[in-house]
Amino acid sequence: MKNIIDSEVQKGIALAMSHGPLRAGKGMVSGMIALFLANFCLLGVLMFQFPNYLTTPKVREFVSFDAMRVALLAAMVTCGAIAIFNIVFNRVRRLSSWALLWLSVALLISWVGASLAGRSWLSAGEIPTHIPYLGVDWLIFDLLATTLLFTTIEKIKPLKLEMPVFRKYWQTDFAYFATGHLLVGLTLFLVYAVLYGITNTATSIAPIAQDSVRGWIQQLPFGWALLLLMLITDLARYWLHRFYHETAIGWRLHAIHHSAEDMDWISGSRTHGIETVLSTVVILAPAFLLGFSQNVINFYILIAGVQAVFNHTNASVRLGPLRYLIVTPNFHHWHHSRDAEGLDRCYAAHFAFLDYLFGTAVKADKNKIWPNAYGVLGDYVPQGFWAQQVFPFLWSGRWTDEHGREHRENC
Repeated sequence: MKNIIDSEVQKGIALAMSHGPLRAGKGMVSGMIALFLANFCLLGVLMFQFPNYLTTPKVREFVSFDAMRVALLAAMVTCGAIAIFNIVFNRVRRLSSWALLWLSVALLISWVGASLAGRSWLSAGEIPTHIPYLGVDWLIFDLLATTLLFTTIEKIKPLKLEMPVFRKYWQTDFAYFATGHLLVGLTLFLVYAVLYGITNTATSIAPIAQDSVRGWIQQLPFGWALLLLMLITDLARYWLHRFYHETAIGWRLHAIHHSAEDMDWISGSRTHGIETVLSTVVILAPAFLLGFSQNVINFYILIAGVQAVFNHTNASVRLGPLRYLIVTPNFHHWHHSRDAEGLDRCYAAHFAFLDYLFGTAVKADKNKIWPNAYGVLGDYVPQGFWAQQVFPFLWSGRWTDEHGREHRENC
């Protein structure tokens, strides 16, 4: 029995680490959907068990627990139905069995948790305020929305037709997507908590004057305030981005982001945890201190997230003359290229004109619209989530090129 279990576990791990196109008619698509839903069910159940730590206050303002409960129940029923159908008709039985196993674990956790807490099934208890949270609900909503939206865009207007949805090293980027969202949520909470206390103390001592910068910003219409915030944050992001590229200590962290050799909607998630926290603080702390309203900041975070994902997509999008004004996938793909003309170029996140203004826009041949290859020149960054987490602390700074010549990162 132990050998059988070990064998099944090994086969399950091999399946999880596999990649390539999904062939229609074999049950792989429905099996992956079932496994996808099973994992969401498990996250959803944990969210109901620990709502104070795993749910986002802003999400709770718009989506009630009743609505979340209906969505969770629908996911459970759909997952179970697909998995059982595939098992009965001998379609990807191993994949469907794993989905059914995770669904069973989710159901068991929800039943035991409700019994121990003395609550009805899938009900949430009282939620204290002003405590750190990880925002699992936002992770679930964001992953569902971005997966559906950007996978569709990549299939409608693909840059590389041959790239499958589950391309090589997608597991690494998925791990970054999940951990990055949780880190950003926690960092935002702590930044807001600290700066809210600072600004409240300051304004109680000296109320905001209407002719001060903060007073002027708070009187701006929503649209103008949002546009101003995008410009300010992009300027901060531009110079922070240059710091990551043009200093040795910055590149140790940022090389992780450039290690992806394929560009698609999830590849942009590949960012070291320290860089994620540092960038969030440097970019958003000034926005809060300058007096932008919470609604403007929240809407900016949504726009920034969508544009960041869009600019990494495997989509053939240039937007004509607008590409000189705003950052597009074509513009940002050059930033990730290992082609000589694209190295240390195109730093802006929102407005491409910043790179033209500061002389860092790419100057490629007009006949060469897209880069030839992506990744880090020298291929010295290891693959795998955990290997990349320790890489900045262990890397000697040396690497060997394709001709066997040794180089040292000394920028």
